[in-house]
Amino acid sequence: MPIYEFHCAQCERDSELLVRSADWRGAKCPHCGSGKISKNFSTFASAGSGAVEKPARKKSGGCGSGCGCH
Repeated sequence: MPIYEFHCAQCERDSELLVRSADWRGAKCPHCGSGKISKNFSTFASAGSGAVEKPARKKSGGCGSGCGCH
């Protein structure tokens, strides 16, 4: 089941709910219990979408394999 983002018209709060795509209209706001929720447009992230910072390695010592363990 996918996670959808919703906005409640009653309490004006946003929340994420794990619901079946066909059954979301019966979902209730987890904050106030209202059924006046609407599905927000949400984006997704992918693993290759941004730069990944690599941890710094120590230049001296270690086990000799370049892993930076010491």
